[in-house]
Amino acid sequence: MTGRDWSIQEIARLAGTTSRTLRHYDDVGLLSPSRIAHNGYRHYDEAALVRLQRILLLRELGLGLPQIAEVLNPVNARQSEESALETHLALLREEQNRLARQIASVENTINALKGGEELMAENMFDGFDHTQYKEEVEERWGRKAYADSDRWWRGMTDAERADWQQRVSDLGRDWIDAAESGIDPASAEAQDVARRHVEWLTGIPGTPAAVPGGDVKGYVIGLGEMYVADPRFGANYATSAGGTQGAEFVRDALRIYADGNL
Repeated sequence: MTGRDWSIQEIARLAGTTSRTLRHYDDVGLLSPSRIAHNGYRHYDEAALVRLQRILLLRELGLGLPQIAEVLNPVNARQSEESALETHLALLREEQNRLARQIASVENTINALKGGEELMAENMFDGFDHTQYKEEVEERWGRKAYADSDRWWRGMTDAERADWQQRVSDLGRDWIDAAESGIDPASAEAQDVARRHVEWLTGIPGTPAAVPGGDVKGYVIGLGEMYVADPRFGANYATSAGGTQGAEFVRDALRIYADGNL
């Protein structure tokens, strides 16, 4: 490795994160700067960049900061940096393959619709795996929650699944449009999207929002916070400005709606 280092602002820009996040990683002992300049600016060398890459990869895989710290702890880490990154690379390639299958599936559907051909239902949902968050759902809301939602999903017809996925896509598009338009999260337009979002949530069996007497307000507010904290979900609301701006807009609008209506 060379002796070069980068300022915190440079690293934040390159990694698509914020200086605040990097400082927080330092505060919790996850990523310390390699040096602090006389002007107080933090700088990071190549070793720190490799560690940051691993942190971001683990975040993408859904791990929280305490779990990431445990993985990266030298006492627990039995793999070299190279070996660990090879593991990450294999997981990323799996995800790349899944996305490629989804893209091919959607392209085939578009081509069939344009050509007036018969849709092949067995090919339309290749790459869409509703079971990928099974363990996380069970951990958050219990095994019954996953079982109920799984039974509901498997009981759908192909057309019903397509309609549901279109509804999700429309919501994501409308959230992004609202966030990029500069309107207030409390505006009538944003609150209408929030209402549709809550109606969508309450229609999914197994979630707290669908259980009679469940804590719908707490669930909706909690999901809004998760959209910002978890890049897997925040990516659904990413605006052209990048970062978490879109997810923050969704969070704020959902909180306002929940406070006023739930």
